[in-house]
Amino acid sequence: MATFHLVNFGCRASQADGYSLKRQLCEAGLEESPTADASHYAVLNTCTVTAGADAEVRQIIRRIHRANPACRILVTGCYAQRAPEEITKLPGVAWVVGNSHKHKVAELLSDSSRHAADIVLKSTTPGLDENPGATSGLIQICDSSSSEAGVNGDTRKDAEDSGSKVLVGEISEEFHFAPVFSDDRTRPTLKIQDGCDARCSFCIIPAVRGASRSLDPATVIAEVRELCNQGYKEIVLSGINLGGYGRDLAPRSMFLELIERILAETSIARLRISSIEPMDVSAELIRLVATEPRMARHFHVPLQSGCDRILRQMNRRYWTRHYAERILAIHEAIPACGIGADVMVGFPGETDDDHHASLRFIESLPLTYLHIFPYSSRPGTPAAARKDHVNGRIARERSNDIRGVINAKRRKFLESLVGSELAALTLDESEDGARVALATNYVKVLLPESEIPPNTLTGVRVGRAHGGCLYGYAETSHAAA
Repeated sequence: MATFHLVNFGCRASQADGYSLKRQLCEAGLEESPTADASHYAVLNTCTVTAGADAEVRQIIRRIHRANPACRILVTGCYAQRAPEEITKLPGVAWVVGNSHKHKVAELLSDSSRHAADIVLKSTTPGLDENPGATSGLIQICDSSSSEAGVNGDTRKDAEDSGSKVLVGEISEEFHFAPVFSDDRTRPTLKIQDGCDARCSFCIIPAVRGASRSLDPATVIAEVRELCNQGYKEIVLSGINLGGYGRDLAPRSMFLELIERILAETSIARLRISSIEPMDVSAELIRLVATEPRMARHFHVPLQSGCDRILRQMNRRYWTRHYAERILAIHEAIPACGIGADVMVGFPGETDDDHHASLRFIESLPLTYLHIFPYSSRPGTPAAARKDHVNGRIARERSNDIRGVINAKRRKFLESLVGSELAALTLDESEDGARVALATNYVKVLLPESEIPPNTLTGVRVGRAHGGCLYGYAETSHAAA
């Protein structure tokens, strides 16, 4: 039996794609291998949000090829969609499949020993592909065995003798969906939305993920029910721009309506929102999270910059005062809520004054954690064309400034939780020999000497905060309010 090894990169939405890929490959008759060292195929589901993400993929490809030269490597995902020719130059790469055709991966590998090339050609022929509209704007088909004109005028050209076949086209308006298949025994991710209609000047994601599109509510409800039947207690809803859910559907639906339906029509014990833009954090959503015990008391709201001048140049759709209003409203309604944000430093043209304005703004808000990213130039974006890029050393110094502020806030937040009882879910992991539980507010609590199995909702009494961690013990066999 042919074997595959899957490597996932990137955000929760990308991870969800990877789990779906795994399910499709297994259902197609392939067997998963724990490593690529003796596997027939390696499938890399990639991210391209930063240059570092691209570099990590290239490093893994070279490592796999050195360890197992016979392994045929298939690269898919966002990096494959953005820079297929670049990837074909790497050793061992047999296929580059963009997000446009990711749903073809299992078919390609299951039939590769007989007629993989035929499948590639078939998918460019209207009437034969199950979704011909997806390839109407085909970028390229590369097959090192030929440089002749392909069907319907599509160009098949030499990929520098790499032997790589490239299947990349325009992103379909269809939401290609496969049921969630998660290695996480406790917190599966359900991707309900893909693509993005925003045009942030630094971001390549709309180009590699396409326009915003949504999974229909009935399918979402059915999938949540199935996950409940499998015994999961918490589900994480994810998407590329989650607040845009439902705007493309007919009849039009809204994200808040979907959450209310999930709560009304399923028995899921806890529902968590992965990330949502500030303009989509409505008073109604805050009220629901504050009053519904089954909602995780946790918001992740991307900020990017705490300076209005930089926000405008980023083409973000809010001012700092709007962002602050949302965060303060969350904190007022849910004082112990976990509130996180993404912050970018070193955006082109960012001055010391801009940085200090951002630093002061972050300091003024009740944030409990941050994901801090130095700006990374993405080819094809407006920001990449600018001439005023910030020196990398300066960007790192600014990252450290913000990290110092949030570390102090984090310590204060954890200390404020000592003595409280939190609703928590035990995870399938341990630290220093202690069972780890994830509280409703996205705080990890270590439970020394606990024998509670994973995937158990329990009330956890917090005993102390030490070294950036909370320690406690389980008090009940069910979730606290």
